Amino acid sequence: MKTYEDIGIQIPRIYLPRKGTDLTKWAVIACDQFTSEPEYWQEVENIVGKAPSTYNLILPEVFLEKPGKEARIKIIQEKMHQYLQTNILESREGLIYVERTVGGRTRHGLLLCLDLECYDFTKGSTSLIRATEGTIVERLPPRMKIRIGAELELPHILVLIDDPEKTVIEPLEKSKGTLKKAYDFELMLGSGHLTGYAVPEILEQQAVASLRRLAKPEIFAEKYGIRADKPVLLFAMGDGNHSLATAKAVWERMKPEVGLDHPARYALIELENVHDEGLVFEPIHRVLFGIKKDLFTSLKTHFGLQISYTPCTGPEEMVRLVDEASGGTQVLGVVGGGRDLGIIAITHPSSNLPVGTLQEFLDVFVKEGGADKIDYVHGEEIVLKLGAQPGNAGFYVPGMNKSDLFKTVILEGALPRKTFSMGEAREKRFYMEARKIV
Repeated sequence: MKTYEDIGIQIPRIYLPRKGTDLTKWAVIACDQFTSEPEYWQEVENIVGKAPSTYNLILPEVFLEKPGKEARIKIIQEKMHQYLQTNILESREGLIYVERTVGGRTRHGLLLCLDLECYDFTKGSTSLIRATEGTIVERLPPRMKIRIGAELELPHILVLIDDPEKTVIEPLEKSKGTLKKAYDFELMLGSGHLTGYAVPEILEQQAVASLRRLAKPEIFAEKYGIRADKPVLLFAMGDGNHSLATAKAVWERMKPEVGLDHPARYALIELENVHDEGLVFEPIHRVLFGIKKDLFTSLKTHFGLQISYTPCTGPEEMVRLVDEASGGTQVLGVVGGGRDLGIIAITHPSSNLPVGTLQEFLDVFVKEGGADKIDYVHGEEIVLKLGAQPGNAGFYVPGMNKSDLFKTVILEGALPRKTFSMGEAREKRFYMEARKIV
């Protein structure tokens, strides 16, 4: 495999289903989606039936707290072996240029491998590849059980570059008429269309050269107005933070036994430009389940005189007030929790972002037994639906400007966890490509 250690990438050998496979049944959405909607995953299972599918190669997180998890992990690893042995999968070496069209927008990506030796997800990291949000190490063990002993990895990881001049990925879009299609099909359950193109070596070299230019310390420093000796951030996590952290944790465990020349040193990801017009940062809302304490009394105790509550006439007013808020006061929407619908306003907040201020309260509230659990959901409709159910509460949070991401991470470090989402649930990455890690 061709490796470019100076920019932390490797050109992968990618496994795709052989010709004739029903790709709509093959590709399924990221495992961490629809975790509070088991009916979605039941519909996926009904669609797939007995056909070859990545559904058989992943563990949807909706099943993490249900019995039979260990048996399911064993079946996943057996299916990986079966798909390889029965030639369901065929391989080719090289980059793949990807287009995903959904909701009237098209995102553009590049499938490649990142070097986990260049990645550090711990707080305060200055590595070439960095997390953009806090990593919860307690969430890694179940994912590690799947990866340890697995023959394949399937990525739902989206990693970002800050390329305002559009020099890395966008030239591939202009050349796609000359490229050979690797796949081209409709995704299931209203998630749009996916097309992949094999990238020839000459265009691969152009992309590598453009990445090297972005990684030059002097260009990096000038872009962000920082000292020239500041460590370069070339790749920032978009989606799949805990999946890449899992790959890193497994690699660190394996490394003493296998040495540095091993496929598990790398992780397959899709690279996207934060300046892609088709890429939208959506907020990730919060839902509390099984509330056991008075929510609004707890909010008042935690924030004191800094917090106020105002009822709203309906969802439209709540969303408008949250989305249009400006200045030093942070505004969040709330539904349920003993009241109908309204907004809370917090003065002198503890975090630069409203979601960070809220998350500090929620972590304490759940830890002290105020609710059974918290979930992170996408879209106004689902937070309103789940929050209004008895015993629940939903928090509608504002989004962040995607152009602020890199500079914020460089200057302030990782954001609060689940700060933003690259699109809503049905727009998330689907498992399509695989790569051997043994």
